[in-house]
Amino acid sequence: ENGAGKSTLLNIMAKALAPDRGEVQIAGRVAYIRQELALCPHLSVAENVFMGREPSRWGFVDRPLMRARTRALLSEFGRPEIDPATSVGELSPASRQVVEICRALASDATVILMDEPTSSLPRPDVDRLFAAIRTLCARGIAIVYVSHFLEEIREIASRTVVLRDGATVWSGDLSSISDAELISHMVGRPYDSIRATDTSASTSDNALVADSLSGASFTLKRGQILGIAGLVGSGRTKLLRALFGLDSAQNGQLSANGRTLQASDLSPARSIAEGLGYLSEDRNIEGLFPHLSVRENIAMTRLENRNVAQWIDRFKIRVADHDSVVTHLSGGNQQKALMARLLHQGASVLLLDEPTRGIDVGSKAQIYDHIRALSREGRAILMVSSYLPELFAICDSLAVMTRGRLSEVRPIEEWTPDTVLQAAISGPVAA
Repeated sequence: ENGAGKSTLLNIMAKALAPDRGEVQIAGRVAYIRQELALCPHLSVAENVFMGREPSRWGFVDRPLMRARTRALLSEFGRPEIDPATSVGELSPASRQVVEICRALASDATVILMDEPTSSLPRPDVDRLFAAIRTLCARGIAIVYVSHFLEEIREIASRTVVLRDGATVWSGDLSSISDAELISHMVGRPYDSIRATDTSASTSDNALVADSLSGASFTLKRGQILGIAGLVGSGRTKLLRALFGLDSAQNGQLSANGRTLQASDLSPARSIAEGLGYLSEDRNIEGLFPHLSVRENIAMTRLENRNVAQWIDRFKIRVADHDSVVTHLSGGNQQKALMARLLHQGASVLLLDEPTRGIDVGSKAQIYDHIRALSREGRAILMVSSYLPELFAICDSLAVMTRGRLSEVRPIEEWTPDTVLQAAISGPVAA
């Protein structure tokens, strides 16, 4: 689970932290791909990939050679369209993850530590990463791979260790254990007790109606959980950002809780006033204020501390003190704090972009339970996710985004993973 000690262990192996006891023996150089990317957004892709190892000529950095080597690495990974001269800050989260991976590949390491390397990657990039891992292992390079996706562990790992509360609770061959048993080891309780099983209770009241806004027309009712599927780059995030007023929409209109707004009138401040709440796919860049406390982060969009404690209790945020710095929390608890912020500001329509990205199965189940509970209370939820099992488990209706256009919304029972993929690749499915 988040908070089990995985990242701490990897930091010790990378010599970023000193162990309390014991020792680590590593032959050769270590490269560490962190869960929270350690890139410099103002520098180019090539400068990030070869930072500290820049090729030089006559005492000066050989930038043409550096860009050529970066281009070769990106092509080897299957992403030649990423320009080595582009600033990393201009890239999508998935492309930034690719840059981080290429930086590790360029380091000539004998051990590569990968902490959730696929958390923001689409499946084609996951396949490329796995192919690269197999190639590296064939060269004699050792890989330590941390993931919350059990299907990935089964696909790529030859041996597995489960940590809980900073200690090993199971290790061995995956063929000898089921997923349910693995999860029980991870969370310390039976698997059935952490699964979300309730259904939402939608009503006939419209909470959000989009009319030709950012390529989408749909109606979201109170109590409804509407999922949006689609490939990375299809426009899902752009749609949520446009609905909230973070990105400008060229035309169309939005009706929120009965009040109609033109595209030109949308702004984050107006959206908050109309009862909308937005959760970004990147909590570290667009969500958390890392130098502030948990209390201050929750109260950021409504500067009133009186009810913060009740949201910390409701979301079961594990924190020693409400005034603790938010970065001291695990990823799952940070995400729950951001969910609590939306409730504290009084949002009745939640726009959730990848709400369980980078968190463990136990925290995921808790967030699923919270989303279900919020829908039962009458809140409307629009949820983007790259993980199809998640959408099918929690949503009562679904639409697919393709090349900036949204398909017709249909009940979840009318979709299958195959039809979702077909719609994502070929375009919206006709009624």
